[in-house]
Amino acid sequence: QVQFVESGGGLVQPGGSLRLSCTASQSIRSIYAMGWYRQAPGKQRELVARITGVTKTNYTDSVKGRCTISRNNAKNTVYPQMNNLKFKDKGIYFCIYPGGFWGQGTQVTVSS
Repeated sequence: QVQFVESGGGLVQPGGSLRLSCTASQSIRSIYAMGWYRQAPGKQRELVARITGVTKTNYTDSVKGRCTISRNNAKNTVYPQMNNLKFKDKGIYFCIYPGGFWGQGTQVTVSS
């Protein structure tokens, strides 16, 4: 089973940016799809972005235009780039693939 570690979260002001990372313990070339979810306080976990294959991406409406997800197979890493962050973007962000397990996630805090 491939293990992933999320990182890159932190405290940002509204309008700021973060690049999150999901780094695997081994090659991710065999993993066709990677999804990023977030769990906001008092809300259900929701899918934020997904990358399928190398370049096909999908985004939830709330982040569309502000989020770009990419992957670097050589570094075994998936990167969601979050721009123009808003208060509603706060939460714990997780990466996961089909058949995978939820990790600790990385916390994103948006505060003025």
